[in-house]
Amino acid sequence: MLTKRIIPCLDIKDGRTVKGVNFVELRDAGDPVELAKIYSDEGADELVFLDITATVDKRKTLAELVTKVAKAINIPFTVGGGISTVEDVKVLLNAGADKISINSAAVKNPDIINEMALEFGSQCVVVAIDTKNIDGTDFVHTHGGRKPTNLITQEWAKEVCDRGAGEILLTSMDHDGTKAGFANEITAEISSMLSIPVIASGGAGNMEHFKDVFTMGKADAALAASIFHFKEIPIPDLKRYLEMEGIPIRKY
Repeated sequence: MLTKRIIPCLDIKDGRTVKGVNFVELRDAGDPVELAKIYSDEGADELVFLDITATVDKRKTLAELVTKVAKAINIPFTVGGGISTVEDVKVLLNAGADKISINSAAVKNPDIINEMALEFGSQCVVVAIDTKNIDGTDFVHTHGGRKPTNLITQEWAKEVCDRGAGEILLTSMDHDGTKAGFANEITAEISSMLSIPVIASGGAGNMEHFKDVFTMGKADAALAASIFHFKEIPIPDLKRYLEMEGIPIRKY
């Protein structure tokens, strides 16, 4: 069985790590380079770096900061925020990213998924999906969760897989920052539908939530932010717990 991955997420705004609740009320969580090094040393399996206002502010992810983070760590590193062209991807991969994450750009121009997969390989392309349940239906949102679309989450997930995405980063806006647990139902539904890995995001509050998302949610990886940033759950302790619970994990 493939090992499950623990992935801290660095949400970046103005060069600092921030964290909010339900995508708003952001507060400072520290220096991204320092945090990245700590997580790498503690045994995180990967890192995700999201410049959360890059698309909204119509600017590109800070390649210079990407380079600093990449130099500080020795684990795979995904970067997202404001990426909309093959050229953007080249810049970030050259800066030290291992994978790129696209969201708003993919919704606006789905062909970009095919182009990026063809140019760099599917293993480089992560499609982030921010989903919110509205009257019983799951809809995709873009621009850092600010803009609802008419895309049904499950249908969009299948399309991005068919277009060549190598992985999906599924964030439940309803669960984000609540610490009430991951959105296991939709995560399991999408994981069962697709042949590519699904990273669950949004709602981690305790160690049991990680166990649940790997078992009930059928996720391949679990991403969290504030519980790691504010040292509520140390990664080595989380990995020991999951190992004791019989979850296959990479050694720490």
